[in-house]
Amino acid sequence: MRSMTTLTVDLPSEVPAEEARLAMAVKLYELGRLTLGQAATAAGFSKRAFMELLGKFGVPVIAYPAADLAKELGE
Repeated sequence: MRSMTTLTVDLPSEVPAEEARLAMAVKLYELGRLTLGQAATAAGFSKRAFMELLGKFGVPVIAYPAADLAKELGE
């Protein structure tokens, strides 16, 4: 199991740390750099809550490439 690293970022006062943490976790999950569990932990949410938040950000919980789906369906 890989350990997490602490990151310190200076944010403008109008950007809450929780919002920045969530945005970073969502983006890293979307890019495939974090698993769902890792991203949820980084954002400070349960997996279930994080999955709901992904929908609000327009990020699919399961990204399945269309070409792979077509192969599976025999198209």
